[in-house]
Amino acid sequence: MYAVAVFISVVLTLLLFVVGGIVGWIASFYLNNQQDAPFIHPEFLDSSGNIIPDEIIALRFTPKLDIEEDYYDTDCSEEAEDYDS
Repeated sequence: MYAVAVFISVVLTLLLFVVGGIVGWIASFYLNNQQDAPFIHPEFLDSSGNIIPDEIIALRFTPKLDIEEDYYDTDCSEEAEDYDS
């Protein structure tokens, strides 16, 4: 009796896992195709709703640079000699 209960629970678990995966895959495909146009932030639009491509300011933050690496750079060897003398 115990072996039958374990067998039924394992088969039922695997079956529900497969059905959940298939339903999730179909739902994901359906929801990803619902969005017609990408969302545009309001600050990219002028007063009439047109995109302003030439007035957008972009900032890029670079990682912290090593000062010694910048000082002893091979491209700046002439400048480094000026500092030594």
